[in-house]
Amino acid sequence: MLRVVTVYPDLLGTYGDRGNGIVLQRRAALRGIESAHDEATSDERLPVADIYCIGGGEDGPQQLAVERLEQDGTLKERAADGAVVLAVCAGLQVLGRSFAVSDGTRAGGLGLFELDTVASAQPRAVGEVVVDGAAGYLPLTGFENHAGRTVRDEALAPLGRVISGVGNGDGTDGALVGRLVGTYLHGPVLARNPLLADWLLALALDAGELAPIDDDPSRGLHDERLGVARRAR
Repeated sequence: MLRVVTVYPDLLGTYGDRGNGIVLQRRAALRGIESAHDEATSDERLPVADIYCIGGGEDGPQQLAVERLEQDGTLKERAADGAVVLAVCAGLQVLGRSFAVSDGTRAGGLGLFELDTVASAQPRAVGEVVVDGAAGYLPLTGFENHAGRTVRDEALAPLGRVISGVGNGDGTDGALVGRLVGTYLHGPVLARNPLLADWLLALALDAGELAPIDDDPSRGLHDERLGVARRAR
């Protein structure tokens, strides 16, 4: 059975990113793939899973999430064993080495991504984003809402190039290494970008390609949101 876990929605559930886990389980089920989706709150041990989804949140909960994930150890262990991890906004920063806190201090991350998120004098990044898709897929669409700017080590690839919006702040969005995927795109990102969801499922299943879903309404949502973002440029 394919198991999907949403990590700490009680701490990192501000922007509706818990929908990503629901989308993954549903798209697996529509293909007849036996699957389950669980939400693991921060007061319990993280279950063993094939895909972990981490969402956005505020500074305090973000720091607490790092502390509890370090104590728990499961996410690091499963990532090392080849589990897929989707990390959005604060989730991306949690997986990095460090991130800026609103009081001017810095907090440590889990160190799974070789990147740091720093404070910026630029206006807060808020609005629609379009990013060249991972692995050559259609452009990704989403909504960003973050203050920091993320600096990747040169060897760490981004998820894609920003066509419109801010993303990391250097013309790219997120990070991509192995089966770890980070992005600033809310939406939730997998509801707005079904091909990205299918790519993550294929990674977790060690499948080259998944069968298409007939009459898939999410493709229409993707195209509509892409059109809105392009008109706003």
